[in-house]
Amino acid sequence: MGERASSPIFFTQVRNMKSFLSIIAAVGLLGTCAAAQMVSSHKPTSTAALAPSPASKPSVSTSLLQVTGKPVVKVNGAVLTDRDLMHELFVIFPYAQLHKGIPKDMEPEMRRGAMDMIIFDELVYQEALRRKMTIPETKYETSRQHFMKQFPDDKAFAAFMAQECKGSKVEFRRQLTRSLLIEALVKQEVLDKARLTDAQIHKVYADNLKTFDRAESFSFQSISIIPPPNATAEVLAEAKKHAQAAWKAAKATKSYQEFGLIAEKYSDDDYKVNNGDHKMVERSKLPPEFVKAALGMKTGDVSDLIPLGPNYTIFRLNAHVAAGRESFEEAKPKLRADVEKARTEQLRKHLYDGLRRNAKVQEL
Repeated sequence: MGERASSPIFFTQVRNMKSFLSIIAAVGLLGTCAAAQMVSSHKPTSTAALAPSPASKPSVSTSLLQVTGKPVVKVNGAVLTDRDLMHELFVIFPYAQLHKGIPKDMEPEMRRGAMDMIIFDELVYQEALRRKMTIPETKYETSRQHFMKQFPDDKAFAAFMAQECKGSKVEFRRQLTRSLLIEALVKQEVLDKARLTDAQIHKVYADNLKTFDRAESFSFQSISIIPPPNATAEVLAEAKKHAQAAWKAAKATKSYQEFGLIAEKYSDDDYKVNNGDHKMVERSKLPPEFVKAALGMKTGDVSDLIPLGPNYTIFRLNAHVAAGRESFEEAKPKLRADVEKARTEQLRKHLYDGLRRNAKVQEL
């Protein structure tokens, strides 16, 4: 298998419109560009990219943004280029445009993850060809139409064709077919095998019963009035006045959203940016004053103004869960998702390791 024309990886790797727009803006792949979406059925397993805080202003590397078509790896003779690598890097780290590059401390791991992913895709594609797998014409046509709908107009699609397929419909078909073959083989060898029956899920539940024991917990939103340390009597009096105003406004609310707006306006703690929502908190982690008030409330009630030392709190009770064991029916959705995710990762790694074992892979 020789060097490929253009960039078939694009079809498989660009999982969403936003990531492609980031690639285009940062690398300048197209003059007048479109965004296109082909959702892959697999994701990188070797890296997890998180956006660094804008305030940290990390040093960045722009070296990986310079796309020249330079070969970066050979997989059984098939050449993958820095363009293929860049497409995957922007899937892993879609914030590259914002940060004008890849943060240097994240670059090695991201590059490794992107490299593993393009090698994985190429090995899967070659295996699909070895098995003589084909894509039904109806499946190809449905995917083609879906793909083209992602472009805002014909001009944008033409720009994409010129850049990624050298204007060739034959090349477009080859690349899209490649993506569909990768998807089909991964579905067959990974996704389908990762699915569990209800009986299998129940066995996991029964074998791990203690995992589903839960402590008594409360879900709530809060408004906290927190005067500064060593506040004067005058400041404390002002804080109490502010707390009373917040309580009056909170008492008038009738919904989660309304209470959240009051929390955003009055509260001094970090939860105010999230509607004051603390989600579920175990009883043992809450102050006695809070617990005493919560036990006398119904879901949706707003508490009285509660002094906690020099601070004040007001909360809306969203749920009170008694101590006990989560039933199988309650646990099943999340348990299934967790177990099948773990199986998917194991099966994907098994597939990758098996294909890589006898492959000739040369990183350049």
